[in-house]
Order: sequence, then structure tokens, then C-alpha cells
Amino acid sequence: MDQDKRLHRKIPLPMRLSMRSDCPYIAGQTEQRIAVDISLDPHCHDGLARAGFRRVENWVYRPACPNCNACLPWRVNVAAFKASRNMTRILKKNSDLTRSITRPDPTNAHYQLFKAYVTSRHDDGQMARMDHDDFTSMINNSPIETVLVSHYDKENRLVGSVLADFQSDGLSAVYSFFDTEQAERSLGTYMVLDLLTIAKELSLDWLYLGYFVQGSRKMAYKERFKPAEIFDAGIWKPADDVIRRS
Repeated sequence: MDQDKRLHRKIPLPMRLSMRSDCPYIAGQTEQRIAVDISLDPHCHDGLARAGFRRVENWVYRPACPNCNACLPWRVNVAAFKASRNMTRILKKNSDLTRSITRPDPTNAHYQLFKAYVTSRHDDGQMARMDHDDFTSMINNSPIETVLVSHYDKENRLVGSVLADFQSDGLSAVYSFFDTEQAERSLGTYMVLDLLTIAKELSLDWLYLGYFVQGSRKMAYKERFKPAEIFDAGIWKPADDVIRRS
């Protein structure tokens, strides 16, 4: 039996089923999640992450929506990835930025950038109601090895940041936010490319990008990062094969 599938079936911690709420990706759908508190056993995170779970603070979760399996875990093959011409231009355009990798201890500059980003991109979502304490908890409440990767311009202004988890086989992009007024930089794409660079430097196999939902505009950017795999029916499969069949 596939190792990831075996780990998924033998979870040592109790699971919780969330209440149903409106789906943020598919209009008219409701979402429901199964969640596990990994603070009780942080070592179990690695197996759960490889079985398609995502982390938020001390919880990991997977969608468990009735009559819907549209959310597909997506990971990029680090060694095989090759930047497109457009991505190469984005890297060059942001070559003036300075990267900082620190413990997940956000500053007020991180919070202000987060608030501006959420107001611009997700003003109708739950994150728009987060205050400074909520934000700080989201960033630094992690029972596993987590870093905050931040990018600064020549004036030392924060322009983008991504929270990333370390796994035995890769990096996981937990949450990112950036200056939406600098659209010409394509900062969202740039930060994914930078995580791929970090993963390659560390000889890690995969970059986990969370869930992909076919037809969702919010998720469409993930298709640009290939070759990739999708966790489907208990195993990781080539993303193109899964998408073609759907």
C-alpha cells in the first residue's frame, strides 16, 4: 500500500468535523473540514501533510465536503521545475529585493501589509476581520518548524511575505501576502519562485502549494508551476493526468 495512504489511514489523534459554511471557491456550495490538533503530537504533521492535509496554527485539516471533492492538494516537483520566459522576467524584475528568513515573529509592518492585502483581495472573507492579535497567532502559533520569508525593497520597505513549513520531503507555503499596488512586480508569482529556489538549495523534493480547484480564478496560478502532482484517491498522481480526467 502507498506510504502516504497508509499514514492517512492510521492517524493517532482524534479528528473533528467542522460546521458547514459557505465555500470560498465555488458559488452556491458549502464547505466542511476534518481537522486534527497536532500540538498533541507535532511529529504526526509530516505524514498528514503528505496525505493532503494543510496547517492553520496548531490544526491541520482536509476538506470533507458532502458531494464534492473539488479541492485537490497540489505539490510542485522542485528538481524538475523550469521557469518559463515570463517567470524569468519576473525574477529579473524583482532582483532588487532582499530576502529575509526569520522565525515566525511578525512585526507591525507585516500586519499592516497583511491588512492592506486582505482589504484589496479578500475584503469579504473571514481574514478581513482579523485584528493584530489574530494575525500574530496565525503566524507564530506553530508546533512544527516554520519560517517567515520576507522581501524588502531598496528603501527597506516590506513588499511581500510568506509563511512556510518545513517537511521531511519539502516546503509547504502556508500563507502569503504582498503589496498589491505593485502589480508590475507579480509578487505572488515571485514568492512562489523564491520558495522553489530555497527548496532546491536545501535539496528538498517538493513545494506544497495547498489546494487546487479547477475553474477557480483564485487557484488558477498554481497550474503555472509544473511538473506537479495532485493527491487523488489516496495517492499522488501527475497533475495533468488528474485534470484531463476531471
